[in-house]
Formats: sequence, structure tokens, C-alpha cells
Amino acid sequence: MAKAATANRRKPGKSEAPASVLSLEQLIRCYRDMLLIRRFEEKAGQLYGMGLIGGFCHLYIGQEAVVVGVMTQLRPGDQVITSYRDHGHMLACGMDPRGVMAELTGRIGGYSKGKGGSMHMFSPEKGFYGGHGIVGAQVSLGTGLAFANWYRGNGAITATFFGEGAANQGQVYESFNLAALFKLPCIYIIENNKYAMGTAQERATASRDFSRHGLPWNIPGEQVDGMDVRAVAAATARAAAHCRAGHGAYLLEMLTYRYRGHSMSDPAKYRTREEVQRMREQRDCIDNLRALLLAEGVAEARLKAIDEEVKAIVQDSAEFAQTSPEPDPSELWTDVLAEES
Repeated sequence: MAKAATANRRKPGKSEAPASVLSLEQLIRCYRDMLLIRRFEEKAGQLYGMGLIGGFCHLYIGQEAVVVGVMTQLRPGDQVITSYRDHGHMLACGMDPRGVMAELTGRIGGYSKGKGGSMHMFSPEKGFYGGHGIVGAQVSLGTGLAFANWYRGNGAITATFFGEGAANQGQVYESFNLAALFKLPCIYIIENNKYAMGTAQERATASRDFSRHGLPWNIPGEQVDGMDVRAVAAATARAAAHCRAGHGAYLLEMLTYRYRGHSMSDPAKYRTREEVQRMREQRDCIDNLRALLLAEGVAEARLKAIDEEVKAIVQDSAEFAQTSPEPDPSELWTDVLAEES
């Protein structure tokens, strides 16, 4: 069984990005969505430094191509669930930047009325089932969402994101077992940004290929260039087709990189400035896509207009977040229990 699954595995490279997966207009949309996440996270970092965002705050800067590429292959009714590094996933799902930023600043206009903060935002309407602070917990929850889809026979799939650090958690493999038993429509997406908090992958994990971790349960997997939105979209298209055909779960290891520390309180001294700079100059997902679009004949003026649009959206979200009132103390007693009608 494992031998058959191995045949489905692919390695990252340019062959992962056939032109037929995303049209030029879709690539332009990807550029816009990736840039929105980048600028939003930069602004969130600024507001955190000003003391306007409290608690934990994990930025997604550098990894934008992963969630944006995945979302190109999802349909209405599909679901997304992820870890604490979640603002980018919210925006990629179509959640309002105003509501996300207001929640970060603890204001009533936020998605959780200012009571949840960075790691506690949800939007079932947009198919987003939260960023979760317990390492690996969302993998079990995502498997549960996929189980519900399987049980109802609604054709929906669940994209379950987690990091390479969480990939070593026991509940991940319990989830794989259940997903394989019932052939659940779940795409497991490991965002391997090389550092679990402050520990390099090679110091914490004996495995060098997370895409093989589903093989004992006959879950096929691929390693994907997570810095190339075309490669991400192509791999996700294969995974989604596998799930929708009733063949069960699929595992994608996205090889990506974060430029900032694990969280805003992390100085990231466990890696060199040269390493980060090299990734920014040679592998940046947004810069490389911009260069590709220009080479394909997209007018620079059009890209500049997108830049200005994104800048205005982010500025508006920051202003809304700072002017929205703080929640009334009475909100301490609301949303404590969920009542069925």
C-alpha cells in the first residue's frame, strides 16, 4: 500500500506550476491577495509596537503564497482551519480586514467583539473555523470538520493547516488514522517554514520529508515549493481532486519561510540576518510573482494600482480598528454558551 502511495509523491520544482492551473487574471488576483496579507501584517506589526495590540501576535510575512495558492482551488462550502499564525488565512478566506484588525486591537468591531484577539477569530460564513493556540489541536478539529462533510455527503472538503513543529504531535497521527479509515475529504497542509518556534527542523525532527508522514495510513503526499503560488495551486488542485473523488485525505508539505520571528516577542537570534536576506532577495513569493506578471505583459501601471488599492484597504482597517469602541464590560457575560434554537 505504501508503495502505491509513494508513486503519487512529487518533489518541488518548476514542473509543479503548469500554466493551465491558473490563468493570467487569476495570477493577478493572487498578487493582489498576497500583497494585501503582506501589507496587513506589516501594519499589524506596527500597531503591536505602538502598544495597540496586546497578547500574542504571530505574523505570516513570507508565507503568503501558501494560503493564497490553496484558496484558488477551494469552493464555496469548503472549510479552512489553521493555527495561531492565522491573519493571512482569514484575509485569504475573504474576511473583512476591518473586522480582523479591530479584533487584534480588542475593539467591539472585531470578529469576536474584541474578546478573542489574534488567535480567536472565526467566520463560518466565510468557511473559516479559527486559528488555534494549542499546537496541533486544529488538526483534530479539521479532521472532525471533514468527518461531518463525509457524513453529510455534501461534497465539501476541509483544508487543515499546521506547522512542521505540530507535525510531531500525537493527535496528528490519530487524525491521519481516522481520515484513512473513513476516507475523509481532508487536505492536510504542513507549512514548513523551517523553524518550530526557535528550533530548526533538523534539530527537532528525524524526518527530512514530512510529505511521507501519511504513508503508514496510505495517505499520499507531496513536497511543494511553497514560495511559488503556481506550484501551490497546482498541488492543491491534485489534492482537491483526490478528495472530491472519494479517495480520502491528501498531505501537502509546503516548503516556505517566515521573515519575522515566531511571534512579535521573538528576536529570532537562532538564524542569521544573511539567511533571511537571501530568502527575501531570491525567493520572495510576491516579488517573484510581480516579476513574472511583468514578463507576461501585465502593465506596471496596473500593478501599481493594485499596490495603491491594498495600501488604502490596510490604512482604512487600521483607522477603523483604532476608532472602534472597546467592548462594554457587560460583554464579559455574553457568548459564554451556544444555545441551539
